[in-house]
Amino acid sequence: MTNTNEIALDPALTGSELPPEHIRKNLTHLERRERWLWSTTVAVILLLTLGVASFAFPALLSREQSTYSFYLNQSVRALVGLVLLFSVYLIYQRNLISKLRNELTGQMNSLAKVESLASEVYKLAALDQLTGLYNRRSGEQRLAQEISRAQRHGRPLTILLMDIDGLKLMNDTHGHAAGDTALKGFADRLQRAIRGSDLAVRLGGDEFMALLPECRAEEVRHVLARIEGFEFDCNDQKIRLHFSRGWTDYRTGESSQELLLRADKELYADKRAGKQGNREVPRPAVPESVL
Repeated sequence: MTNTNEIALDPALTGSELPPEHIRKNLTHLERRERWLWSTTVAVILLLTLGVASFAFPALLSREQSTYSFYLNQSVRALVGLVLLFSVYLIYQRNLISKLRNELTGQMNSLAKVESLASEVYKLAALDQLTGLYNRRSGEQRLAQEISRAQRHGRPLTILLMDIDGLKLMNDTHGHAAGDTALKGFADRLQRAIRGSDLAVRLGGDEFMALLPECRAEEVRHVLARIEGFEFDCNDQKIRLHFSRGWTDYRTGESSQELLLRADKELYADKRAGKQGNREVPRPAVPESVL
């Protein structure tokens, strides 16, 4: 018989602290235990049958009725005793397996709750709650990582800053719900305009940033062309969003603050140009084969 302590769970690994690999290991052990129990059941039944036959077979050969009855009675009593003992053992094993299964189920439920809670905490800590983009803190951390990568591999890195024009006026005229709709719509448009390796960030208010690794400043017009012309519905009318933009390439040796400062200067230069009506709307480059 297998020692029942072999399948006891480690108390130091119970509850929500139990790693997933230990839960899977315990489940596998439990399945082996169930297979062993059923195979033992079949083996015991066969042994009991052989035992009864061994008691009764000599009496059958002797052809004496009294001897046959004596051996048969002894066989039945032995069979009943063995069945009772095995039944007690079987019930004990089934209860033990049921207890372990319940423990594992509870541990998996606890682990699922912890994972769900960790996911919610991550969303609160890393994502902007309104738009679903990364927040300022996450964006600055990612910017530092991309600068480090650009320094190591000598690859280009461009940051693009954007600022929605007239958001305060929109809030005053149409309400804050319209402003939230504009922010969410713009964030979605920005997310779809960039590549999977890029990162879209809401810095706060109406300010956004896009990190564009391995993208030079002259290629940013492709991203801007996908964002330009964004409209959304508000009170049965379409409102077109206009936004200021400023972008620059990373220069070897400069800090993230210096890079952001240069991009910010470009942004405000574009904002001034927009107020004066001198802003140039970016358009995608035309392939040479078309010219």
